Amino acid sequence: MDPLIPDEYRELRQSVRALAEKKIAPFAHDVDEQARFPQEAWDALISADLFAAHVESKFGGQGADALATVIIIEEVARVCGASSLIPAVNKLGSVPLILAGSEEQKKKYLPQLVKGKGFSYCLSESEAGSDAAAMKTRAVRDGDNWVINGSKKWISNAGESEFYTVLASTDPDLGAKGITAFIVEKSDAGISFGAHEKKMGFRGSSTREVYFDSVVVPDDRRLGEIGSGFTLAMRTLDHTRITIAAQALGIAQGAFDAAEKYSHERMQFKKPIFDFQGIQFMLADMAMNIAAARELTYAAAVKSERGEKDLTFYSAAAKCFASDTAMKVTTDAVQVLGGYGYVSDYPVERMMRDAKLTQIYEGTNQVQRIVMARHFGDL
Repeated sequence: MDPLIPDEYRELRQSVRALAEKKIAPFAHDVDEQARFPQEAWDALISADLFAAHVESKFGGQGADALATVIIIEEVARVCGASSLIPAVNKLGSVPLILAGSEEQKKKYLPQLVKGKGFSYCLSESEAGSDAAAMKTRAVRDGDNWVINGSKKWISNAGESEFYTVLASTDPDLGAKGITAFIVEKSDAGISFGAHEKKMGFRGSSTREVYFDSVVVPDDRRLGEIGSGFTLAMRTLDHTRITIAAQALGIAQGAFDAAEKYSHERMQFKKPIFDFQGIQFMLADMAMNIAAARELTYAAAVKSERGEKDLTFYSAAAKCFASDTAMKVTTDAVQVLGGYGYVSDYPVERMMRDAKLTQIYEGTNQVQRIVMARHFGDL
């Protein structure tokens, strides 16, 4: 399925797939059914040095490039979407630090991340989703400190992560140009977490509101210049939308694998349903679109690594196409399995529910199309 990539990436895929099949897949059904955090996956990824593989080796990470990180997330998502959010969110939360942090900040936080202290990303609010610049969370200067008040909505791994990249308005009159990024620690006085959201999919992921009640943050935890936060947030998403494409790709592949296998086992009219042309056409379309999504996602990953000027277009396109593909593939997988596809004994209904979120978070696919349209000139 990946003939154009070097051998080391194929070897990585085999390694991560083996880990996922052995230590993550057996718990995926229960994680979804009980809506519980996938602690087994968290522990397995730490033990295998895959918890934050994207971190440079000088900070204790594997130094995995963007393509390797995509493959890790893809293979975990193939068996459990909720578990794939662990490496994906760790990258999302730490990319602002990697892009704009000082060497001292990186030395302080990145080694801790690698060892299992997760890193979440706090951008969205109840009234600031697609319009992120409309955020109400405030950070007010107080000598050498900042005092943060407000709340953030839909925060993945909230309560599980130790560190949080928080975007806050430091000058509301300036709009997007008055937003600044900070690192907030779970142990800081005044930070608290809301109840777990009851979600349609990704039920094992801890999604909670994060509250900031006069949280005091020293200025040495500010990321980048004052007022540069919104630009940093958008630069971050250029790199991390690709991880959502990887998630979607893995979910689609997992659903296709289940449907293709079932089609050879299910007998109707004295022959496997795979022998019927209608089923073959469905499976062929599924495989074709997964292959196309994979090439687009991998191309975006390479552009992320190289910092190419058309990255914004490609990251939006990969996220949009891969997640639309995942939604179609998982829906068709349920159809191939028929009544069995609609019950939780088989994984495809879970994958269908998980796929829907990939069309929504880190920018809805409607927003992705706007982003693409605004960057035609970069192609």
